[in-house]
Amino acid sequence: MSDQSRILIVGNAGQVGVELERSFAGFGDIVGVDRESVDLADADQVRALVRRVEPGIILNAAAYTAVDRAESEPEVAYAVNADAPRILAEEALRTNALLVHYSTDYVFDGAKLSPWTEQDAPAPLNVYGASKLAGEEAILQTGGNVLIFRTSWVYGPHGSNFLLTMLRLGRQRDSLSIVNDQIGSPTTSIELARATYQIVSGVIANQFGALENWAGLYHMTCSGSTSWAGFAQAIFSRAGKLLEGKVPVVTPITSAEYPTPAKRPQNSILSNAKLEARFGFQLAPWETALDAVIQALG
Repeated sequence: MSDQSRILIVGNAGQVGVELERSFAGFGDIVGVDRESVDLADADQVRALVRRVEPGIILNAAAYTAVDRAESEPEVAYAVNADAPRILAEEALRTNALLVHYSTDYVFDGAKLSPWTEQDAPAPLNVYGASKLAGEEAILQTGGNVLIFRTSWVYGPHGSNFLLTMLRLGRQRDSLSIVNDQIGSPTTSIELARATYQIVSGVIANQFGALENWAGLYHMTCSGSTSWAGFAQAIFSRAGKLLEGKVPVVTPITSAEYPTPAKRPQNSILSNAKLEARFGFQLAPWETALDAVIQALG
């Protein structure tokens, strides 16, 4: 691989990018860019960025994540989630750099009852999921030193996410109606960054052997699972101080009672067996990871 001392973090101001920048501090010279400095929907800007920085490692934490808005903005969703990752992969291949990219549980339709594996056939229900799947396929077709980590229900102390929304609404309301028939594994940006650092540093140190032994697609989530309503209840039971002493009542409802422009999968649980077998690494249980974020928020 090329010189790994320069790391490009795409989307460094987002919830995962902030934690990646913290985790990789001291690993090399970090160049971080956000939507203010590069338009990921502009292919020429993406290509020019990589050629200007000449990184040995590219961490792509950027994505178009407005799931419902994507239904009416498919061109933008595909430009950011499919075309930009393809260009990053092409540029990484050109210089023999390592590309790390994050994808989503929304590539699946949620109809399976057991956890999804990397061998299961994707069948996205919405434009967001389809655009992320197209990004995965483009990267894998390009080849090279690539790691794709599918994750789910990402949140953390920064950015815009379910936890911060629940804390805001919890301070304003006595009760909240939350969907209870969609299940998944809440995964923190902190755990994602920690796992990424451990795996990338191991790859660079040649702990995992030749390219064919480690490159490819993996599922990466916190262990355990819950529903959105269960997640909300867990947040409220732990965040007394952040809620100014309030403990809102959570009323479980069905997806049909809370219609959205984009359909969501009912079962978003991903199996991490391949990740654990290949890299010997596990993310924390989702409840433990939640405690860490609550503590970080003070």
